[in-house]
Parts: sequence; structure tokens; C-alpha cells
Amino acid sequence: MARIVAGIGSSHVPAIGAAIDNGKTEEPYWKRVFSGFVKSQEWMRELKPDVAIIVYNDHASAFSVEMIPTFALGCAVEFPPADEGWGPRPVPVVQGHPALASHIAQSVILDEFDLTICNKMEVDHGMTVPMNLLFGKVDKDAHWPCPVVPLAVNVVMYPPPTGHRCFMLGRAIRKAVESYPEDLKVVIFGTGGLSHQISGPRAGLINSKWDKSFLDNLSKDPQKLVKIPHIDYMREAGAEGIEMVMWLVMRGALDDKADEIYRFYTVPASNTAVGHIILANRPRGAAKKAATKSKRPAVKHKRAAARVKSAVRRSKR
Repeated sequence: MARIVAGIGSSHVPAIGAAIDNGKTEEPYWKRVFSGFVKSQEWMRELKPDVAIIVYNDHASAFSVEMIPTFALGCAVEFPPADEGWGPRPVPVVQGHPALASHIAQSVILDEFDLTICNKMEVDHGMTVPMNLLFGKVDKDAHWPCPVVPLAVNVVMYPPPTGHRCFMLGRAIRKAVESYPEDLKVVIFGTGGLSHQISGPRAGLINSKWDKSFLDNLSKDPQKLVKIPHIDYMREAGAEGIEMVMWLVMRGALDDKADEIYRFYTVPASNTAVGHIILANRPRGAAKKAATKSKRPAVKHKRAAARVKSAVRRSKR
């Protein structure tokens, strides 16, 4: 049986990709950003996932105002890097996992989530930048460490999906993955954000207090986050802060109680707050053992009470 073992939240700032591609990662401005992902790359190398599901938003590369799917699932064999106006990024073609993707599509659609199925799709920095941050720089002619199932979410044109809808889609994805018969270790990414606004009178807005509270609740109390309305994201996190709902797809795909493995936050990168978190599901065997252990005292008390009652009845005879 396949299982989602961990969730990853990461910003996908395009300038981070440019810094990687142009060899600027050791410059003082960028070094502090990339230093925050060193431990994460080590963790990822040790984990060695079989598949990554990456939730991201397209930036007018695969879609446009002419066609705006709310949720689009990539079921293709491969996903080439898109030309975003200055040529495709020098990264490998992303290899898909059509069998798992098709299984997820069938399960999730029958669970009443309407997905757009994409059998041909280019992917942009929204997906490849987080892959670089977690897998490291990979030569164009090499291969990414594992295949990917892309899930594009519309957070560009109004109306985007609610945080609650994204969270529940994550729940449906987890159900789909766990019904897949092959033994696969799966990680899921939620990407985008954190607080930022790239245009208008509030261009450059960053709200660190909001961002850190979001990360706290993502780890400890995600139900608080699913209730946040669109207007609060706009007001508190900037026009592009709505990207944070994609992190809720990731969180919904995890168990209610997940362990926070690592967190990183810095400002700014370009004009964006950079956030990152790793949450891991607890091993199923360990969770069952803990639950059984917690029940034992109650069982002992019941048995002791039964012995006392029996002794009282005998004494009355």
C-alpha cells in the first residue's frame, strides 16, 4: 500500500530559481536563504521518497485567462520546464507517475472533487523552484531523484478555492494514495507564499507576524487555518498571499497529528517572505502502540474494580 509519509511547505519565489541558475547562491543576500534548506536536503536524501505530489500554481505558462481550472492534475509521462519569457529553466524534464496520478484522479473525482486532467502540461518555477530547494541543484541532462504528480491550483484569478476546500482535497488525496496497491513512499509539497504583494500601492508588503502564526497553526492547529476567508489573506498577507491555501492541501493529506521536523523563515527574497516547514506522519505501528498503551491503565482499573466487587459479594454471603 502507498502512503504519504511527510508534507513539505515551501515558497516558490522565481528569483530563487534565477539565483540557482546564475550561480549566485553563495552571494551574501542569497546565502542566508539557501542556508535554510541545507538540513532539508539532507533529510530528503535520507528519506528517499518514491514519488512527490507537488501542489503549486501555474503562472500563465500552461494556462491563461482563456482557461482557468481550479484544480488541474498532471497525468502525463513527463512535464517539460516552461518558457516564462526568458527561456526554460536549465533543469531536467520532470518525470511523471501516470499510474498513481490516474488512480488519484479516479478516486478524487469519484469522491466528488472535480479535477481537470492534464495529459500534456509544461511546468514553471512554481514547481521547479521548490524541487531545487528540497532536492538541490540538478543538471539539466540528469534526472530528478523521483517522479512527480503535479497538482496546479488556481490562486491567480478570482475566485480561488477556499482554504477549507483545499484542506478537504488533501484528505481525498490521502485516501486515494492509501488505496493505491503498490508499496510507495510519498511526500506532498504545498508551495507558494508566504506573505507578499508584487504590485499596487502595497507592493512589497510582508507580514511576518501573520506568516509565523500560519506556520504555528499549520503544525499544531490546522483547523484554525481552514476557516480563514479570502479577504483576510488579501488584507493581512497581500494580494499574492492567497497562495498559502495550497499549503492546506498538503496539510489535509497528512494525519491530524503530524510531527514538525524542521522550520525556516526569512525575509525578504526578492520582495517575498520565504517560509518552509517539514511535517512528518507518525509511523502507523508506533501510533497504534501508543494508543494501546494509553488504554492499558483503564483496563487494569476495570479489572481491579471487578475483583473488589467480587470480594464484597463473597463477604456478604
